[in-house]
Amino acid sequence: MDSKFSYYLRVELAVCEAYNKLGQIPDEALEHIKKTASFDVKRIDEIEEKVRHDVIAFLTNVNENVGEEYSPYIHMGLTSSDVIDTAFALQIKDASDIINEDLDTLLQSILNLAKKHKNTVCLGRSHGIGAEVITFAFKLLNWYDMLLRAKKRFNYALDDVLCGQISGPVGTYSNVSPEVEKITCEILGLKSAKISTQVIARDRHSAYINALSHIACAIENFAVEIRHLQRWEVCEAEEGFRAGQKGSSAMPHKKNPIASENLSGLARVVRSNAIAAMENITLWHERDISHSSVERIIFPDSTILIDYMLNRFNNVVNNLVIKPDNMIRNIHKYGGIIYSQACLLMLTRKGKTREEAYEIVQKEALRAFDAGDEGDFRKNMRAHLSEEELNECFDEKKYLQNLNSVYARFNI
Repeated sequence: MDSKFSYYLRVELAVCEAYNKLGQIPDEALEHIKKTASFDVKRIDEIEEKVRHDVIAFLTNVNENVGEEYSPYIHMGLTSSDVIDTAFALQIKDASDIINEDLDTLLQSILNLAKKHKNTVCLGRSHGIGAEVITFAFKLLNWYDMLLRAKKRFNYALDDVLCGQISGPVGTYSNVSPEVEKITCEILGLKSAKISTQVIARDRHSAYINALSHIACAIENFAVEIRHLQRWEVCEAEEGFRAGQKGSSAMPHKKNPIASENLSGLARVVRSNAIAAMENITLWHERDISHSSVERIIFPDSTILIDYMLNRFNNVVNNLVIKPDNMIRNIHKYGGIIYSQACLLMLTRKGKTREEAYEIVQKEALRAFDAGDEGDFRKNMRAHLSEEELNECFDEKKYLQNLNSVYARFNI
């Protein structure tokens, strides 16, 4: 509560300063107000118990401290939402500064891991099934690029929401000059809303919460990947496991991807808040307060959750255990079944039609797959290709020959 009312006071003092610059509040009055304007949350609660209006309770307490002579200059020509919405923008700005720092930290951690594993080959998958050879860095750079886009959307939405209003009842400037709004917003480092209807339109705030949801979705995307990679059937990467840590009360062998699972769950909360933010866009006429109760929940919850999620996932990235030997093992599973396209193309180069080549390779691949651990696709293909041709088909390096052009886009 101290924090919220501190933002309210910043706005009120900036308005007084704007009036002073326009010659409507004397210098001595401004100096007195700046020295004495203060509040006490306990006293505000006492007043609100009677007046049933938090802004009036706040202003009454501030005026008690300023004194009767100068209190008429406080909140002159304003309505409550002028203070609330402008202060809200300041709160969002400060929260967003923290989130941007978190994003930069996580982006750097992902990039550092990508540099470390630039040449760590692993299996690319589609539909959850082994496809062709990639590198772990290639996987990580997809994360990096997605998070960069999420950050770009976030800051676009942030720029849109960082605006203030000092426009009076229903936004018509009936008892306050637009110049007061302009100067106040300049003092506070905000843009002036081109138009406000006693409240700033909530499509701005909805876009901001949706941008937070994109960050949450990106983190969940990465977390789900780690959860899959940690499964025993894959066993290519796993969350760090501290000395003394335990995974199960019943099964001592367990090491579970608990952080990634936690992040998947929290992403659902942030996404659900985006729905509430979109519901907030529609208000009655020039204003109502149906949005207010919702925002008191979804904004602190969403910004705090995103801060937590970014920091927790950063810890996961920095302590991620990579298992290159298992990555190689999975590439060569069923006798290198994932080299099927290379074999298909080799057969077409030897004169087979694509349909003929596909039928041959599919038959030998599925025969290897159906044989389980004993299956050997390369051995099966010896009936169709020479050893030299097979060496060329089963060469992982040719799958990576163009990745440097991708890496160069990220300066690694």
